[in-house]
Amino acid sequence: MTRRYELKDEEFTLIADLLPPVGRPGGRWNDHRTTLDGVLWILHTGAQWRELPERYGKWKSVYDRFNRWARDGTIDRILERLHLELDASGRIDFDLWRVDGTSIRASRAAAGAGGKRGTAEPADHALGRSRGGFGTKLHLVVDSGGVPLSAVVTAGRAHESKSLEPALEAVRIKRPGRGRPRRRPRRLAGDKGYSYRRIRRYLRRRGIKAVIPTRKDQRRNPKFDAGAYRRRNIVERCILWLKENRRLATRFEKLAVNFLAMVKLAMIRRCFRLIEPSDRT
Repeated sequence: MTRRYELKDEEFTLIADLLPPVGRPGGRWNDHRTTLDGVLWILHTGAQWRELPERYGKWKSVYDRFNRWARDGTIDRILERLHLELDASGRIDFDLWRVDGTSIRASRAAAGAGGKRGTAEPADHALGRSRGGFGTKLHLVVDSGGVPLSAVVTAGRAHESKSLEPALEAVRIKRPGRGRPRRRPRRLAGDKGYSYRRIRRYLRRRGIKAVIPTRKDQRRNPKFDAGAYRRRNIVERCILWLKENRRLATRFEKLAVNFLAMVKLAMIRRCFRLIEPSDRT
């Protein structure tokens, strides 16, 4: 019996070729599907790694494999493949994207990672104090259909406006046989927290129309598209969908690279759901 958080046959078939060969000198790994289902169990339940059910293998082996995939690009390649499938079926909209940030409280278990580890790991491990407490800020870009396109994590005190550029630059939708990857929409919607001259200049240089309302201390924009802005709540709904995975409702990972990998696994689950319209929530 396939549990609802585990991969279906057709889902694993779609990504199986992206996983490393099974086996290594001096021993044999558990098969990748069982291991990936174990990681998805952790994502779904939010439980400690040591509580992983025996049907998924030894918890340390599953944890080590997750660590490896978080660093060697495997999880990124899986998400890229699903974006490719969605784009090929016309399910990614390049007209209007949305961007937003959300705070995620960190458990005490997330603290104490020590010094910086590797180029991909920020010195602060994307952890910091804000009005919401000690935690992480997740910045998300989605299209008009709720397809999560990219994610960036920063310390909890970081303002959303400081992470718009890296979040948008992280989008890369490959289009085989059709030239360079698509990386930008025609319009981008964000709340007043993104209403800064620097951001408007950045978007204008890239040919992106800003659908961002002005703050009270700014001159009103008579060309502001209020109708398009009202549709930006899809990004808030997508954030809620991702947080249904309990491992994202609270941060337990000490390293930012591992927490971001968990976020991307939740994005992968969402993309799988969107590829199968009959299973949509």
